[in-house]
Amino acid sequence: MRKLQFFTVFVALLLLLGLYFFADFKGNKSSKTQQAAGHAESGDPMNPNAEVIALDFDQYSKQQVSKLPASQKSLITGLTDKANQANTPIAFKDVAEFWEREKDLVMAAYYYKKAAFLENTEKSVTFAGNLYQAVLQKTEEPGTRKWLALEAIACFNKALTINPNNTDTKIALATCYTEGTGETMKGVTLLREVTKTDSNNISANIILGKLAIQSGQFDKAKKRLELVLSIKPDNTEAMYFLAEAYKGSGNKEKAISLFEQCKTLVNNPDFTKEIDNYIKTFK
Repeated sequence: MRKLQFFTVFVALLLLLGLYFFADFKGNKSSKTQQAAGHAESGDPMNPNAEVIALDFDQYSKQQVSKLPASQKSLITGLTDKANQANTPIAFKDVAEFWEREKDLVMAAYYYKKAAFLENTEKSVTFAGNLYQAVLQKTEEPGTRKWLALEAIACFNKALTINPNNTDTKIALATCYTEGTGETMKGVTLLREVTKTDSNNISANIILGKLAIQSGQFDKAKKRLELVLSIKPDNTEAMYFLAEAYKGSGNKEKAISLFEQCKTLVNNPDFTKEIDNYIKTFK
């Protein structure tokens, strides 16, 4: 499982596919997480992250402000006070842009969200949700991950009240549930809604394929990932995970063949090295 997680992020980084699965790659999953993944298709609503305490943003905000030089501290205090008094999108965007310049995307996302909810447009709230989700992909600390996911969920739910038919937003929301809050079945339900109306949706089928691999349902995974490759034969993410599905089901020869194809398409020496070393572990 840990190897599967590592390669997920490796492939995502190389291919700039992002916003999908398995973001906590440096630690082993807890037994509860593994159990939840194992019941992703069977309907078990277990939430392995229920006990995780989300980030206390007020405390985090005070800490980040306290780290600033005096001049910057004075500037951001003034901008924040002004924004809270004016309560306008442009004022909160000024605060967000300050934190973006400081390379603190947690703080920036928070204030972009405040601006977006005041603007109340699909574009603005989706932008805020995507920013939260992008930060989530790079974050390992469980409490921060949970807070980021909850904030992103609020943004995407808001976007769906404006445009209920946006499948990209549904998929993004599903990802927040599966990899952020651990509410796997909520994510699966949304993904199934997408594939019910668009059976060939590439993103939804890849994510469902990955979940099936996590739960050991390799035949289901193969079906979804082979569908993706029938539509887009050069989709290296689907190809990589299809190889994992074949490996998991015991067909190592087919798995190796797919890994070799994936290496050729990605054409990256670091990726090639990792795949070669990985193949050596199960030859």
